[in-house]
Amino acid sequence: MFHSITLCLDMKGCPNRCRHCWMGWGPNRDMPEEDLAAAAADFAPFAESLELHDWDREPDYSDRYRERWELCRRLSGPRPHPPHFELASVWRLVRDGSYAPWLAGLGVEAVQLTLFGGEETTDWYTGRKGAYREVLRAIEILLQNGIAPRIQAFASKRNLSELSQVEALMESLDLDRRCREIGREFACFVHQGSCDGKNMAFYNEWVTPEDLEQIPDRLAAGTLKHFQVKTLLDVFGQTEGNLCRQLLADDSTASYVSDDPVFFIDSGYDVYPNISTPSSLWRLGNWKRDGARAVLDAYAASRSPAQHARLTVPLSQMARSCGALDSRRLFGQEDYITLLLYRHCAASGALTH
Repeated sequence: MFHSITLCLDMKGCPNRCRHCWMGWGPNRDMPEEDLAAAAADFAPFAESLELHDWDREPDYSDRYRERWELCRRLSGPRPHPPHFELASVWRLVRDGSYAPWLAGLGVEAVQLTLFGGEETTDWYTGRKGAYREVLRAIEILLQNGIAPRIQAFASKRNLSELSQVEALMESLDLDRRCREIGREFACFVHQGSCDGKNMAFYNEWVTPEDLEQIPDRLAAGTLKHFQVKTLLDVFGQTEGNLCRQLLADDSTASYVSDDPVFFIDSGYDVYPNISTPSSLWRLGNWKRDGARAVLDAYAASRSPAQHARLTVPLSQMARSCGALDSRRLFGQEDYITLLLYRHCAASGALTH
């Protein structure tokens, strides 16, 4: 019996094909709405409380987002369903005039929006022409409805020189003042993201310590405040070489099993723990074919290839075979361990999709 189980079903997919997305690019398919009630009924007996969501990539992408929000709330429990995340569908914000007022009615005070630089660069990273202009429209829509936009920027060597355009946009839109006028505080931050999923393709362009000097002052200050740290290195981490040296002396293993697990269920009903990119390395089984009990047993026994490797292979061994002592790329320690784990499992032939 788990303390709680959270299920995130990819009921609709995502309108974007973001090149930095750690979730990867799954197919966009419509799952029957009845799957929400069926999943709740199957998994609820194995937890003291269940939390249900109808998305794992793009929130509120379905035209029935209101009905599904209420359905997920009813099917969750006995612990109350959490408030709406400070994430929203930009795609829907600019196409559905009732969406922002609905978010405000739920008590949403801020919504995170992502930029990578100027228009061409943001469109390229988002994988959809017009994405940048939709972010600009979304900012205005949110402010008109008393919701503060929060600007997130991703950094790699490819787009470092364009971060100044993000700062210039924030200043030209006077977001500090306009957020104060609606009783909110404007926030912004920059980071490199985790090196998994689609973002792994940027490994050769990963930021190094000297690159942090190119982050504009306002964006840097916002980052320190957002993460409540003193230096940008506290956010971006240590060099891969330093981390590798530390892990060469670390013979520990670890279990990813939690008493409060979060699971992704894709449109083909395969189930993955919310640890890294859904792939064959983390697949626990198929809910429809195997059932909830078998999936949860696989999770608890660490049977997915990545879970098993982390439980049985010392970090020192992974660092020795998969690390890069001469690399100056910056990673947080846990993100780097996940990258080493991916490399180890891929080298062993466990990665099939």
